Amino acid sequence: MQHPFVNEETNKLRLFTTHQLALNEYLLIIQPEETVYEKIMQEKKTFAETYDCPMAAYLKPHLTLISFVQYDMMEAKIIHRMQQVAAGCSSFKIDLNGFGSFPSHTIYVNLQTRKPVVQLVKQFRPLQALLKPDAEHKPHLIMEPHISICRKLLPWQYEKAWAEYQQKHFTASCMVNDIVLLRRNENNKAYRVVGKFPLLNKKVYPVQASLFS
Repeated sequence: MQHPFVNEETNKLRLFTTHQLALNEYLLIIQPEETVYEKIMQEKKTFAETYDCPMAAYLKPHLTLISFVQYDMMEAKIIHRMQQVAAGCSSFKIDLNGFGSFPSHTIYVNLQTRKPVVQLVKQFRPLQALLKPDAEHKPHLIMEPHISICRKLLPWQYEKAWAEYQQKHFTASCMVNDIVLLRRNENNKAYRVVGKFPLLNKKVYPVQASLFS
């Protein structure tokens, strides 16, 4: 029979290994500055009440740059590399104008100035290997940036709402001076901030794609 101490240590190792191999969900986002954030949030609350869609008010305004999953043990390295990339990028202005849609499930605030956002996303391409835990989970770099009012709409919600929103007026502008990394897992369904990276326009060394450098 095994010694109780051996069993205890084995269980601790198993728990540690399971924790290290837990897959987290991550979003790298732009969060609009406060005045624009509140303006979009008010639009989302109105949408939620008008079209019986509480999810619209639950999801906070943001502009997703990258979505990916990765293991706990990789998080510190990911944060360090993303901080390096962001430091080499410049801040920029975004302009929002009107609304757009992905038929037949999503209505969003239209981003009039997409080019600087797409260019920012492209700066993170060298990190794709780091953001890929296995062949089944590839990072999704967003090349059609937008700020959702609501997604996963029912057909009637989309048809009724889009009839109004394609004619509705909305304008706003703000500076993007930093980007934010969010994380959630099976124990915490809400995303929480795990990193905030200022865009410093600094000259930095190229980021290597290797997982182990």
